[in-house]
Amino acid sequence: MIPVIGLVVGVTIGLVLQPTVPTALQPYVPIAIIAALDAVLGAARAFLEGRFDDRVFVVSFVSNVAIASVMVFLGDQLGVGSQLSTGVIVVLGIRIFANSAAIRRLIFHA
Repeated sequence: MIPVIGLVVGVTIGLVLQPTVPTALQPYVPIAIIAALDAVLGAARAFLEGRFDDRVFVVSFVSNVAIASVMVFLGDQLGVGSQLSTGVIVVLGIRIFANSAAIRRLIFHA
């Protein structure tokens, strides 16, 4: 119940305050969101498998976002930002779809 309350509070704060993202950070926001989604779906899968650990989730969430953002930043610095961004999105996308499939199997026992 606490995660649902946290989600509702977070979405409400985001809608009310409508924070602006500095222009310099805008290229990294989509990558950070995809990395965060990967961590959340991994946590949902772990919860359904009965092996969820909140500490692991927090570390996974923060490290996924940080590593993905740093990779894209370094790619921008090296002049291969778009290729590296695409690579990060593909890898995280594969993980997201794998976790989604596992969650479906766990929910529907198929």
